[in-house]
Amino acid sequence: QLQASGGGLVQAGGSLRLSCVASGRSIRQYVMGWFRQAPGKEREFVATINRSGVNIRYADSVKGRFTISRDNAKNTGYLQMDSLRPEDTALYYCAAVYGVPTVVDASDYSYWGQGTQVTVSS
Repeated sequence: QLQASGGGLVQAGGSLRLSCVASGRSIRQYVMGWFRQAPGKEREFVATINRSGVNIRYADSVKGRFTISRDNAKNTGYLQMDSLRPEDTALYYCAAVYGVPTVVDASDYSYWGQGTQVTVSS
């Protein structure tokens, strides 16, 4: 089970840090990812990180502004979001899948958190 938290309302240019805590199993063998879905739009890939934290991929829209990380000892993944823009407003989901390097396709993930709302005002 994954539990995402850390969302909120922030002004453009501000920052938020999302957390994704896993329970019931260790995340050490799992790739983790973040996705988002804005109203009326499809869910889109944001970032993914492999088991060791060495291999990371970002969507072009967040590259240079967002940072994905993980702490396997705490069974937690993170998404640091800086320089937020109104277009980043969405429901953010964390996800996990066993093994494999990195994964950008939502359909390949096995486990999903419930989502945390991020709203960026202009």
